[in-house]
Amino acid sequence: MTLDVAQLCARLIRFDTTNRGGGDSAGERDAAEHVAAILQDNGVPPTLLEPAPRRTNVLARIHGTDPALPAVLVQSHLDVVPADPAEWSFDPFAGEIRDGFVCGRGAVDMKDMAAMTLAVVNRWHTEGRRPRRDVVLAFVADEEDQGKYGAHWLVEHHAGYFAGVEAAISESGAFSFDVEGTRLYPVGTAERGTSHMKLTAVGRAGHGSRRNPQNAVTALVTSLARIAAHEHPVRLTPTVEAFLVGAGKALGVEVDLDDVDSTIARLGPAAKLVENTVRCSTTPTMVQAGYKVNVIPGTATAQLDVRTLPGTVDELVTTIDSLLEDGVTREFLEHQPPVEAPVDTAWFASMAEALRDEDPSGVVVPYCLGGGTDAKAFSQLGIQCYGFSPLLLPADFDYRSMAHGVDERVPVAGLEFGVRVLDRFLSS
Repeated sequence: MTLDVAQLCARLIRFDTTNRGGGDSAGERDAAEHVAAILQDNGVPPTLLEPAPRRTNVLARIHGTDPALPAVLVQSHLDVVPADPAEWSFDPFAGEIRDGFVCGRGAVDMKDMAAMTLAVVNRWHTEGRRPRRDVVLAFVADEEDQGKYGAHWLVEHHAGYFAGVEAAISESGAFSFDVEGTRLYPVGTAERGTSHMKLTAVGRAGHGSRRNPQNAVTALVTSLARIAAHEHPVRLTPTVEAFLVGAGKALGVEVDLDDVDSTIARLGPAAKLVENTVRCSTTPTMVQAGYKVNVIPGTATAQLDVRTLPGTVDELVTTIDSLLEDGVTREFLEHQPPVEAPVDTAWFASMAEALRDEDPSGVVVPYCLGGGTDAKAFSQLGIQCYGFSPLLLPADFDYRSMAHGVDERVPVAGLEFGVRVLDRFLSS
């Protein structure tokens, strides 16, 4: 029986796999069992692994016709971020298909990719086909937190499942991005590192009415103001440079690598794809201090969302330390280094070819993700990780606002395009 990709995606959305972080999760078990059943029905024996109750991962391997070829990993996460139904115009977990869209939490982040992968597996089974190389499938838990129940746990405890894998594909890449009629397809070849930090200021507690030069709150906010005002230098990575050159050529824009900011300004809407990845960033996001307005607290804390580019981590940490007031210390809450895969590989060329086979006028460019994915885990195994979750989108569709946004949805035609592209790439 042929499975419809839109229905597959809608069904996955109906499993509430909300991950609230810190181990507080609805769990991926029900969705994982559903995925495992589809794989089993299509001749692919699944393995379910749980590091904790209901935090379930599904692994499988489809053996190719040429065992000498390196294997490829297709990885998707089954968990989603929370959704407040009061903010949405439809039930975020109803999995409705309306007006040509599959609607609900996870539609683009990233139950769409899971559905497209299952549709390809079903195609192969129905048509009696096998890929040339081994294709390893991983449907994982906990990507929306720190991956300790998902990809990072699998890498640490079950690395053998990924033996022979040379490259991996996953979310946040190969979606069409329209710039005045030119369709760019940014394929993720790098992503900034995640080095979230906690700052702690220690001072002298006292009465709010009295002079106190050792006020922990003052020391903390002074440090935060310096960090927020700091202008990080431009750092061009190979991926970002290749994006600027490729996108500039496609859009007829002058590219001056000695004046990156001006070049980005000339890219128009395409600037959104690169503006956050030419620098590191240190964004204050949380502050905690005090318990009563007339009491100066002895401690105050803050958290920073810190994102790093390849080759910049040590420099950035030194910069942050130089901006801290006396009595303010820092510690890492999460420290995952940036990752970058090469652009000049047969893998990237094959992805580009698969996209152009379906959209001959499309322009494929590498790009760096501003945030992070499970590539940070799988790259530890020496796997080259790419953002390749192909979608053909309407020109006016704001895809980038969908992930973690309100009224998340994905076009049915885009999913069908993605299945064809994935089939071409994974069959090559």
